[in-house]
Amino acid sequence: MKIIDYSQIIKEAWRNFDASKTIAKIEDISAKVSTNHVFRVTFDDEDIIIAKLSYFGKYEHFKEDHRLIHALANNLLYPFENVLAKSLVKNNKVYTYRYQEGLTDAWVVFYNPIRVMEKLPRRLEEEHIVKLGREIAKFHKACAKVKNVLPKSSKTLLSDIEHLLDILDTEDGQYEHRMHVDYLRSQCETFLKNIELLNYQSFESIPVFVDWNIGNFSVTDKLELFSRWDYDWFRMSSRVLDFYFFSRVVSDIGDRTVFSYVIGPLMEDRFILFLKEYHKVFPLTRNEILFLKEAYRFFILNYVIKHGRYFFHEIYATKLQREAYETYFPSIDEEFNADKILKELQL
Repeated sequence: MKIIDYSQIIKEAWRNFDASKTIAKIEDISAKVSTNHVFRVTFDDEDIIIAKLSYFGKYEHFKEDHRLIHALANNLLYPFENVLAKSLVKNNKVYTYRYQEGLTDAWVVFYNPIRVMEKLPRRLEEEHIVKLGREIAKFHKACAKVKNVLPKSSKTLLSDIEHLLDILDTEDGQYEHRMHVDYLRSQCETFLKNIELLNYQSFESIPVFVDWNIGNFSVTDKLELFSRWDYDWFRMSSRVLDFYFFSRVVSDIGDRTVFSYVIGPLMEDRFILFLKEYHKVFPLTRNEILFLKEAYRFFILNYVIKHGRYFFHEIYATKLQREAYETYFPSIDEEFNADKILKELQL
């Protein structure tokens, strides 16, 4: 594949947005593990903006996601009115730029920089977990209150899993997944059957960011949520989709730099403490707790198996997909104990 000149694309995107302002410097500040690229753009007058460039998936989904995030950022009320970065707008719409040349199809969105305060420690103490559980419940509640004023979303869990099943029927899908095609089909069918039994369609759908990590949000000195950035895996769905990553944040192991998505953190007493505190503020239902297992199964099917080679650089994708078959899938029904959580939450 031809090497993409990211800086040139960003410059072209900016000229199309505001040709009167000249870019002086473009710095790559990406996390270096995914196929999304983030840049700090400095102008001649020393003003700064953030540019995000992506070339995975569909431009329509990229545009849709960032319009949703921008609408959410502008509609959240106190104390979360400044938590999310706001996109730059042109002609009353979030500005996105599509660059197409030959096989290259890339998209750019610009953000105002967001202020950052304190980072949580790499390993949380109990007091941090208690406060975080309550704070995220308040944030989810705030998101739920404004969901009706947000644009519609085209992505659903059902459509994503059905898309994976369609891929498995193609020659490319059968080649890429080779010896695991039948196994993946059975995992998809199990997911679809179980979410129907749980009446997933009745769950409240709110904006969820899926990939909460200690490195992509900041808090005040009172441990209140202050800012959140890095919106790669945004979607409108059940709030439960956010919980696997919070189980990792509060895990006894602490924050990680090596990617691994074992189910173990969902069963730690530390995560159950997080859920208990969350539940006091924004009560969960019995079916939502039972759905935790399926949310985890969905994450592995959609983000590790279906999109892993696009979301992660090759070395991570290969590692994660191997672990999926060896560890992640086998552990879903063996290790997840919903009764333990239900008992603690008195559901």
